[in-house]
Amino acid sequence: MATAATLPAQTSQATQGSFNIPIAKFPTPRESTPVDATKVASDVVEAINSAIAKKDYGAIASLFFDGGFWRDHLALTWEFRTVQGPAAILDFLQKAASSSDGFRLSKVEVDSSTPVRAPTIGPLDPEGKVLGIRFFTNLDTVIGRGQGVMALAEVDGVWKIFSAYTSLRELKGHEEGINARRPVGVQHGGLPGRTNWADRRKLAAEFKDGSEPAVFIIGAGQAGLTAAARLKAIGVDTLVIDQNDRIGDNWRKRYHQLVLHDSVWYDHMPYIPFPPQWPIFTPKDKLAEFFEAYATLLELNVWTRTDLVSTEWNEEKGSWTVVVNRRKADGTSETRTFHPRHIVQATGHSGKKNMPEIKGLETFKGDRICHSSEFSGAREGTTGKKAVVIGCCNSAHDIAQDFLENGYEVTMVQRSSTCVVSSKAIMDGLKGSYDEGGPPVDDTDLFVHGMPSSVLKALHLGVAKMQAGTDAELHAGLEKAGFRLDHGPDGSGLFLKYFQRGGGYYIDVGASQLIIDGKIKIKQGQEIAEILPHGLKFADGSELEADEVILATGYQNMRSQTRAMFGNEVADRIGDVWGFNEEGEMRTIWQRSGHPGLWLHGGNLALCRFYSRFLALHIKALEEGVVKYEDL
Repeated sequence: MATAATLPAQTSQATQGSFNIPIAKFPTPRESTPVDATKVASDVVEAINSAIAKKDYGAIASLFFDGGFWRDHLALTWEFRTVQGPAAILDFLQKAASSSDGFRLSKVEVDSSTPVRAPTIGPLDPEGKVLGIRFFTNLDTVIGRGQGVMALAEVDGVWKIFSAYTSLRELKGHEEGINARRPVGVQHGGLPGRTNWADRRKLAAEFKDGSEPAVFIIGAGQAGLTAAARLKAIGVDTLVIDQNDRIGDNWRKRYHQLVLHDSVWYDHMPYIPFPPQWPIFTPKDKLAEFFEAYATLLELNVWTRTDLVSTEWNEEKGSWTVVVNRRKADGTSETRTFHPRHIVQATGHSGKKNMPEIKGLETFKGDRICHSSEFSGAREGTTGKKAVVIGCCNSAHDIAQDFLENGYEVTMVQRSSTCVVSSKAIMDGLKGSYDEGGPPVDDTDLFVHGMPSSVLKALHLGVAKMQAGTDAELHAGLEKAGFRLDHGPDGSGLFLKYFQRGGGYYIDVGASQLIIDGKIKIKQGQEIAEILPHGLKFADGSELEADEVILATGYQNMRSQTRAMFGNEVADRIGDVWGFNEEGEMRTIWQRSGHPGLWLHGGNLALCRFYSRFLALHIKALEEGVVKYEDL
């Protein structure tokens, strides 16, 4: 068993084409001498502003450490970019200056509004040897305002920028209608035929006054709702459709025992965080109820029981023709046609279910064989029945545990290694960030997502080592039981494996001990050769009896769902979704997809919370003519 200090390097089975980003290298540790962090930060920022005023982009690039990073999310360009090294940074800045917007960044300020945001001295590297200065920044740009994070390191007696993050947070003249800009909510006295809030809300939700949504969102899960909430806040008319009977059914209809494995502090939604008495781990039905309330409270236009009939993109007009069929509670239906300029595919960051073609599938005579997405729960009163779960990630473990608790004999078939981290180790790794009493969630988001992915990967080497130490006994027991483990790409743990692959991990909430105790058996390493009438046959000739078989075999790329909904012509214009590109930015999702007017949005609650802002700002900029498609 690998100890915390001797974790082996692992390479994850990345999503097709996903780039295995390198681990960042840090400056040589400096001698520990007293330093005024605020003055050093102010001096660096003053040098940046002086260079901006002179349009001296070479001077800005020279402020960076040789291996330094600049990460930008829409503050300087309409792309997600991470560039490394002074030469690449200079090229990036010069190209930004030559765009139709010109060089957008006009001023940078040190943000000392809170102790969390103010300049502080602390370690930059996972070993804690390289002390640097971190601080938040406020940005003023030609088109909007933004925020960022900067990390400084001392190199040969000179403070250099190790990493800079810049992000657009609002467009000037199109700020969110919140706080001091909140709506009045009433039309006072004397107007004939004056309507009340309920009248206006019903009219807006039905789009029967001749109005059209500018944005059409497919899917009312966390992705669809966060995108709709962000767009609503900046005044973009939006309609969300979902096939289910109720908002939240995408969670409500999943297997009976499902509970979120991420903690409440990590999972907050935009504008309405979970209340202080909310459980640490959210049950699926409770989350479904929250989603329904969220849409109501934020006045989001959501049509349930609505099927997408057809879509067609008109290149000349720059808009879609979308036909939907809305099924009503009384059994009747209504067909409506809309012409939005934007469609957001929010059907989950994965695509179609990955249902392998296995010989004999149609011959199975047991009680049930299905994909994990169709598994509603183990049947009661089934003592002695045999269940086989193919797969070894989150859903597979939860389903196996559910079967066991209902009296089944359970075997999991593991075909590749799994990154296993206990729930306790996950929460220990989040202490001081996404934690009770931690910084505001928006600050933590900015800090975490402001790190270049190579830096985040380096820091998660340390997190993964700490978690492996916490889970050493658990891991030893799993390996003894014949369960194959990995520790994520290059040993960087679960978080990076999620980004790079989108799966391949289990956050342990009890099933691992059942494997260790032999209550859940493991069948290792063999591909399934054939489904038998009452079991499975493997490539080595061995067989397993089964009354139920659940294929927890994951999902195809999100692009497969694009192809199913929009056809080959549209899908062929976008790239694969999820996983890193060579700069360490996520591919295609949350940004321009490659097809005009089509946006893809998805991920866990935390990623939807953070990246929905950029998706909405990009759409708003196009709607208001701040940028044109031909200039992107």
